[in-house]
Amino acid sequence: MYQPVAVAAGDHAQAHESEHEVSKFGMWLFLASEVMFFAAFIAAYVVLRAHSRGAFAEAARELNVVLAAVNTLALITSSLTMVLAVGAAQRGDRRGTVRGLAATIALGCVFLVIKYFEYSAKFHHGIYPSTNAFFGCYFLLTGFHGLHVLAGIIALSILLVVASRGVFRDGYYTPVECTGLYWHLVDVVWIFLFPILYLLH
Repeated sequence: MYQPVAVAAGDHAQAHESEHEVSKFGMWLFLASEVMFFAAFIAAYVVLRAHSRGAFAEAARELNVVLAAVNTLALITSSLTMVLAVGAAQRGDRRGTVRGLAATIALGCVFLVIKYFEYSAKFHHGIYPSTNAFFGCYFLLTGFHGLHVLAGIIALSILLVVASRGVFRDGYYTPVECTGLYWHLVDVVWIFLFPILYLLH
């Protein structure tokens, strides 16, 4: 009597599992392309810095290490809140998922606001991408990274709306996990950018 229901439930779970694996594989391929994208820019920066070490070191002193350190803390913390969001989605915990996503979005916004003030200070002092090679690299690397943070915030905001409707349950959490992988990449990239731009003089 209950066998058709059980079979249907099993098929439903199997479909979720299949979608999950395919989506994760696709996300890993995308992340690999992103890693190569940032690696190329970072490698170019390292080469330029090697040829103009003194000039780069002098220009780097214009950066605000304190604000960058706060941004680093914000992104590291956001990785933790993202992990909590994924865990809650896996358990079908709607409130936990919403809280984790909201906290991650808030920390991402903190990062962008601080970056806005940092950029504003540079422009106020007449420092632009065309000022010298160091700031050309600085604005290029942090600008592209900032766009990735913004894209992540938009994706997380969409997930937040979906999660608030209780969509992520019964073993369905693939979008949250895949977006979480993207967000962790954004954090890892910044962990590389912070020392090479702000600390290595």
